Amino acid sequence: MAFTDLHKQFPFFNKTLVDTINRECDIITVPHHQEILRKGQYVKVIPVVLKGLLRVYTTHDDKELLLYHIKASESCVMSFAAGIKNGTSEIYAQTLEDTEILLLPADRLKKWLQQYPELNLLFNSQYEMRYADLLNTIENMVFHKMDERILNLLHDKAALTNSQIIKISHQALADDLATSREVISRVLKKLENDNKLVLSHQTIKIL
Repeated sequence: MAFTDLHKQFPFFNKTLVDTINRECDIITVPHHQEILRKGQYVKVIPVVLKGLLRVYTTHDDKELLLYHIKASESCVMSFAAGIKNGTSEIYAQTLEDTEILLLPADRLKKWLQQYPELNLLFNSQYEMRYADLLNTIENMVFHKMDERILNLLHDKAALTNSQIIKISHQALADDLATSREVISRVLKKLENDNKLVLSHQTIKIL
């Protein structure tokens, strides 16, 4: 990737850091709905999204729970935390669309963080964002009813895709919210009757 392209996306990266990234890192394109990281897997590279969207989630008793999304110019602090100590992942990560990812080698990251202090800006900002995301997830689970949780999630997805029409199945919503498809379908129908949204095949339009 040319200096001007990477510097435009990460203006705090200097030319020396960009040259190092170009020389020692890989950039891959992963098709949509592909798993790129599993719980228990050793983290050898830290993903930085250049284009596209990732879904980060955890599982318990065969249920999934969305933790946060990673969009362009963002990285995964959970992967960073595991990779920096040569540990295993505590989360799963999956592409939600065709996604271009910069892979930072975990075994060189400690040295780079000392050599290029500006790299710390990327991960420090991500810690603040993900902390807020996780607090929001906990707040929704504890203090909001399912209809509010669904609407909040749909509004978040609309903001991510810049569209009021969200392409998503009832099962995918159930996975994000750690519930059953039947519960999601029932609540969505009620929300449609209340004129909060319009349901179509594999799509939901927020009103």
